[in-house]
Amino acid sequence: MDKYGSLRKKAAQIRRDIIDMVYRSAAGHVGGSLSETDILVSLYYCVLNVDPKNPLSPDRDRFLLSKGHSIDAYYCVLADKGFFPKDDLKSYSQFSSKYIGHPNNKIPGIEMNTGSLGHGLSVGVGMALAGKMDNKTYRVFVLLGDGELAEGSVWEAAMAASNYELDNLTAIIDRNGLQITGKTEDVMRIEPLAMKWESFGWNVIHTDGHDFPSLCDAFSKKNIIPGKPTVVIAETVKGKGVSFMENNPKWHHGVMNEAEYKRACEELDKVPEVCE
Repeated sequence: MDKYGSLRKKAAQIRRDIIDMVYRSAAGHVGGSLSETDILVSLYYCVLNVDPKNPLSPDRDRFLLSKGHSIDAYYCVLADKGFFPKDDLKSYSQFSSKYIGHPNNKIPGIEMNTGSLGHGLSVGVGMALAGKMDNKTYRVFVLLGDGELAEGSVWEAAMAASNYELDNLTAIIDRNGLQITGKTEDVMRIEPLAMKWESFGWNVIHTDGHDFPSLCDAFSKKNIIPGKPTVVIAETVKGKGVSFMENNPKWHHGVMNEAEYKRACEELDKVPEVCE
């Protein structure tokens, strides 16, 4: 199996882990977690310089999940990478568990607590600027939801990143087109999205958010333009991989019953890469 085949197989496994964890806990934001899975797998298995044995290395790349409610996929990836035992996730969203419904920086591999939307990119700008000031070569990646772009603080951060020429910063937009109350373009129009980022002085890359060659290429250092931050607009499908969840805003924060759980498992277990 080639590199991209291995990534597809890993993504299928992570999606199955997400479904199990969310069903077991009766909590979570499954739709956005499924849409971001391929992005996270591309980053953590193809791009990021991180070490589970030394999660606070000063030279590590930084990743921030600004759309913090979609923690399900993030926890599953970190556990699979060995930042903490997979069995820990059995306590997800349970009383007194540190594995809460948003990122918790008491957990190895998580850089910051997020949840209130619109803050992640601002913190990413600070981290990238610190890297420049300290002459570090690490890169900073921030994953945002497309509904989150209605927050004005995102655009203040975008302006600052360009002003300080943070070419070590990459923002990623999980462009699944949906948010909790419906379509983003019905709730708060964000198009023309690429033109907005370009007007703020960013290097803009469009990609299929479920195609691993395209994703790994988009995150590659070869696309860095000196003096410009980069934004990757990744076109995705909310609920990707589970037919009755795909493009359905109900599953932004839905809880599966037993029949739905079994159906989701059956569909994910039939993914070709899993059957190999």
